[in-house]
Amino acid sequence: MSSNKRKILITSALPYVNNIPHLGNIIGCVLSADVFAKYCTISGYETMFVSGTDEYGTTTVTRAKQEGITPKQLCDKYHAIHKDIYDWFNISFSHFGRTSCDEQTEIVQSIFKEIYDKGYIVEDTITQPFCIKCDMYLADRYIEGTCPHCGYEKAKGDQCESCGKLLDPAELKSPQCSSCGEKPVFKDTNHLFLDLEKLKGQIEDWVTKQSEFGQWSNNALMVTKGWIEQGLKKRCITRDLDWGVKVPLKGFENKVFYVWFDAPIGYISITANKFKDWKSWWKSPDDVELFQFMGKDNIPFHTVLFPASLLATGDNWTMLKTISSTEYLNYEEQKFSKSRGTGVFGDQAKNSGIDPDLYRYYLLRNRPEKNDTQFFWNDFMEKVNGEIIANYANLVNRVLQFSMKFFDGSINLVDTSDDSVFKFADFENKVNSIKSLYEKVELKKALLEILELCSYGNKFFQDNEPWKIIKEDKEKTNRIISSLFGFVRDISILLYPYIPGAITRYFNSINLSTDTILISNIGNYDMLKGLQINPPGVLFTKLEKELVEKLKEQFAGKKEIINPAEEFSTIALKTGKIISIERHPEADKLYVEKVDMGNGEIRQVVSGLVPYYKEDELLNKVVIIVYNLKPANLRGVLSEGMLLAADDKKAGIVEVLFPDCNEGHYITIHDSKPNTQIIGIEDFAKVPLTVKNNCAEFKNTPLQVAGKKINTVKITQGNIR
Repeated sequence: MSSNKRKILITSALPYVNNIPHLGNIIGCVLSADVFAKYCTISGYETMFVSGTDEYGTTTVTRAKQEGITPKQLCDKYHAIHKDIYDWFNISFSHFGRTSCDEQTEIVQSIFKEIYDKGYIVEDTITQPFCIKCDMYLADRYIEGTCPHCGYEKAKGDQCESCGKLLDPAELKSPQCSSCGEKPVFKDTNHLFLDLEKLKGQIEDWVTKQSEFGQWSNNALMVTKGWIEQGLKKRCITRDLDWGVKVPLKGFENKVFYVWFDAPIGYISITANKFKDWKSWWKSPDDVELFQFMGKDNIPFHTVLFPASLLATGDNWTMLKTISSTEYLNYEEQKFSKSRGTGVFGDQAKNSGIDPDLYRYYLLRNRPEKNDTQFFWNDFMEKVNGEIIANYANLVNRVLQFSMKFFDGSINLVDTSDDSVFKFADFENKVNSIKSLYEKVELKKALLEILELCSYGNKFFQDNEPWKIIKEDKEKTNRIISSLFGFVRDISILLYPYIPGAITRYFNSINLSTDTILISNIGNYDMLKGLQINPPGVLFTKLEKELVEKLKEQFAGKKEIINPAEEFSTIALKTGKIISIERHPEADKLYVEKVDMGNGEIRQVVSGLVPYYKEDELLNKVVIIVYNLKPANLRGVLSEGMLLAADDKKAGIVEVLFPDCNEGHYITIHDSKPNTQIIGIEDFAKVPLTVKNNCAEFKNTPLQVAGKKINTVKITQGNIR
């Protein structure tokens, strides 16, 4: 780098303007990015944190029609709602902008022209669904039908959520407009494409280099490699629509750019909209490190498509260094739904009577970094009351109250001797570990280590019993309290990115400027000598069960009878092909199988089939795996799922289910969707899978895969396990 001072550029995925963010949306991008941005700021790095509302595209036009207003009016309305919510959550953007700004048009068109001049844009004719009733071309996500691969009846026009196959809307059987339900007609229309195949070498080289340099998370790397391995083909970048950035090319003036091409460039244009020196951030790859935050569904747009667009220009763009992606946060074992009233949305959190820092704390404490997680009200109350209040807030209160009572709120030089809390807590090593976790964007681990460090302060206070020593040795007591005072100040600096409102209140109470909230001030106690603190206020109000139960009921959603498809969706069953099989080294009745789950994913599964099947009876056979089962060690060997078989206990027969299809398909009933949340074996045991009349069923509903039922040969009646 050309400067000793690090320049950190941070983006959070642009939220769609036409909805209100729920808690899962908030932790998935803006809140996580905000914590890292705050850490970078107090570390003394030059920090730029940008985001904004994604305002162009078919979804905006459709929502505007539903509300009877123009797309511009819709965007004005919801942008203000988003900003108000993020302000309340103490999200500190350098700029929260909009993709409908003039700079977006200028920069998108400029990038397109560069790509076009370099020969990476090609023309082609495609067939697009057009809804006569809505009088508009439909975005791929706004058309539904039956998947041609697996028979799933609610497949979207771009991808089937059941089997995961990428689709073209024209491939769907019985397609319909998701807005009005009418069958669309398909029209030929000319469009422009980014030739990803021509860029394949550059993309692969860049991914290989950056993923290692930026220490990408495993899920980001797997998704990216999966996209590349499926084949990089030309991808359409234009749409027949009025609302968007116009295409500056003769013959295409009535078209706009497709959102996947247009929206990521919004990071650049939003920066340019606010800062004249935007090029010093976005065209300075040797000086700037780019960190991008998003949910897992946005990964390929940031690791393949957006980089491909920038690479194609040949310009010296600042490009992704580190990607931080999350899984999904669900609500009380349900999905967030504004229409059903299920879950807490940003505007509702604001009116719930709960401090925003407590939401911040719990969401970050429960951040879905590797698996989907849940927002549970009871867990929220327990963790808030039992951790951040009982641990940190309690220590703050004890130290400040004691200082006020026995030392008139005056602070002497902080004791750092071998008898101090710093030595007791191995403070320096633990702080270095926390800083390292921050740098690696391991935000949940960093928070847990800060809390653990804080607990040493409470133990030190309790073990030293200053309330007793004060009667005999005031000087020693002063050393204990001054040591704890410095310790709490340092803990507060480390916690600031997570609970900024509470930390600001704490610094105000000790008459210390918030400008001193700097990582470099940890261990610097000269500024504390002689401080005269104020009577401490309440950092947090404890969450009472009565309030929590009220809110739990308020956001429980409409009481609906759960249909079999919804209930079945608690599990994910997927077909896989056994490509190798061997005996378990430590168990006579167990096999260890390698199973190809499709798309290059290989899982190891341990099954108890030795008494019932020979190896060659299973090898190269397609079977059914419980795909979302928590991995377990079975007699020392890792098992990443369960192989399903029917069991007739009376006859003593076990029969493996062999579906009539290839690997990689999800098992469904009606319009069920596979569950991505990891479940335990006890959860799976509650699911009533049976065989009746040689047909695999769930509550009298046949299981299906690729449009076919799953039948048994030997077992007429039995259970499936």
